This record gives sequence, structure tokens and C-alpha cells, in this order.
Amino acid sequence: MVTGLRILRSSELADTADEWPVIDRQVRHEGAIFTTLTERIRTPDGDEVTRDWVSHGGAVGVIALDDRDRVVLVRQYRHPVRSRLWEPPAGLLDVDGEPHVDAAARELAEEAGLAAAEWHELAQVMTSPGMTAERITLFLARGLSTAPAPDGFRAEGEEAHLEVGRAALDDVVAAVLAGRVHNPTLVSGALAAWTARARDWADLRPTSRPPSASSRPSSEVETDPVRDTSRP
Repeated sequence: MVTGLRILRSSELADTADEWPVIDRQVRHEGAIFTTLTERIRTPDGDEVTRDWVSHGGAVGVIALDDRDRVVLVRQYRHPVRSRLWEPPAGLLDVDGEPHVDAAARELAEEAGLAAAEWHELAQVMTSPGMTAERITLFLARGLSTAPAPDGFRAEGEEAHLEVGRAALDDVVAAVLAGRVHNPTLVSGALAAWTARARDWADLRPTSRPPSASSRPSSEVETDPVRDTSRP
């Protein structure tokens, strides 16, 4: 029996914004998708520590369920891990001012040729908060229908070689628990969707505007001694 640990109330189960002072910042790499930085920060007890991290503008992912609770999936080559991963349709928040749900709908059309009549916010995931500010907003999309690709869209690079398919939500969760699929958007999204379904969809949230917290580094620094065309 575990003793001595404080029991958290339900209302306490929420992350809180905080920011320790940045004493020095160095930009190591600035690219089109992310920026790599080294920062020296001051802890609450006055110590100084150095942290490398990646600034990222964020992304969206879509757990799209058909009328038989099958999840729309794409398989995409991911060069850093030298693997083709099964993933939900997903993409960067790279259009200024675009609402997250609109970005999700665009990605669903681009990658799977689908539209959805019902949208709910399913979960938010900070993919690796010890090293990157990337935040992914996951949506549940239902009431699916075929849709053309958005005007001007042209699949390039890895997207030109996507494989598209569908799998039962229960089978996707089984693959997660067996360690056969690894994409964090799929793992977190499938488990969230399975749990929401088990709760009879009672906790689904309406879609919302982008979070107010920025994924870009603050400008303030202390002055102390800076595809495949198959369709499901």
C-alpha cells in the first residue's frame, strides 16, 4: 500500500503556465519549421541552468472516425526514425491566423480526401516538453464524406508517397498497447478517442480558437551578465 503521497483533487489536475527568467539566449539554428536555442535560466532558488530546446509553431491532428468506428490513417515516411509510420492526418499550423479546426479540416482533405460534418476538440499534447515547445491539438472528426483537395494543394516530398487506409478503433488501440505503432499523435489520439467512446462521448469539447500561450520564445531576456492516391 502506498502511503505519504498527497491525494490530488480533480480540480488540481491541470497544468499551469509558468516561466523562469531567461538570463542568456543563443540561437543555434533557425529554419522554416523550427528554431533551436540554448538558454540559461534562473531557478526559483537562484541557481542557473542551461537548457537546449526547440521552438515550434505547433500542429494539428485528426482522429477521423467513419460510421463503423474505423480510424482514417495515413502511412508516411519519417526520415529521422528511418520508418514509415501509421499516423492520423496531421500537419503544421503554418497559415497565419488560421483557426486550429480549419487547419485540421484542411489536412484531412489534403491527406485523405475527406471532409467531416462534426468536429470536437479531443486532446492537446505537448510532444516532448523537455526539449520542444511543440503542441499538437487533436480533433475528433465524424460524419465523413469525400472531398476534393484544397485549391492549389500539391503533394510533395513525403506527402507524395502517402498510403491511406482505415482500421477499427479497437484494433488501433490494440496496436498501441502491443507496441506496434509509435507515432505520438496516433497513440494519444486513439487512446483519447477510445476513452471518450467508452464514456459515451459525454466529455467531448467544442472546437476552440488557438491557445493563447505562444510556442515561440519570449523576446524578453534578462540583462544580467541572451503520397499514395488510394482512398479508404
